Amino acid sequence: IKSLIAFLLMFFVCFGFSTQIYNILVLPYVWAAGNAANAQLIYTGPLELLFTHIKVAAFGAGFFAFPVIATQIYKFVAPGLYKNEKAAFAPYLVATPVFFTLGAMLVFFFAMPVLMKFSLGMQQAATETQAGIALLPKVSEYLSLIMTLIFAFGIAFQLPVLLTLLVRVGIISTDALASKRRYAIVGAFVAAAVLTPPDVISQVSLALPLIALYEIAIVVGRRIEKARAEAEAQ
Repeated sequence: IKSLIAFLLMFFVCFGFSTQIYNILVLPYVWAAGNAANAQLIYTGPLELLFTHIKVAAFGAGFFAFPVIATQIYKFVAPGLYKNEKAAFAPYLVATPVFFTLGAMLVFFFAMPVLMKFSLGMQQAATETQAGIALLPKVSEYLSLIMTLIFAFGIAFQLPVLLTLLVRVGIISTDALASKRRYAIVGAFVAAAVLTPPDVISQVSLALPLIALYEIAIVVGRRIEKARAEAEAQ
């Protein structure tokens, strides 16, 4: 109930600033186009822009209400944990939103500008012998694209959090992770193909960071195993 209240409050706040939030989300398109005058968006239905603002408000509400939602989930789980388990679990509560934000920033500052730059480069100038082809994205389709990428990258960036947690509780070992590296590389590209729109730029932009995060998880996991071994020896 508290999570729902937090979401609804943030929804109405974000709806009041939905235009400003949407203008921020359009910045990657503006950067790719060179200036705001060249970044044109359209809507083709009478209520399309209204529903787009509602989606923006829901997107912002989910983002800003996440700390409250995560806290409520932890409070539900915490009574079933021992004191040492709570201490072990706490860093991951911090790491989860941090890595989600890193994934969102990669979309905002790199993947989306590159994707829009590529799309703009496919335009065709009108001549006497060929028709002009210009990019005029719909406001709803642009929002769906950037939201999909942000959620895909944000969720995918939880990989090191999940793997180090599994190493910490002893479900998997870093030796096992290292031995399955080639399968992880293939899995990264498969996950990128599933989570992102069907374009090579988005898929490669997600797959390469996933591979790097997998290697980071192995390095951090080995430190966890070393610390655990030293504690057991003592």
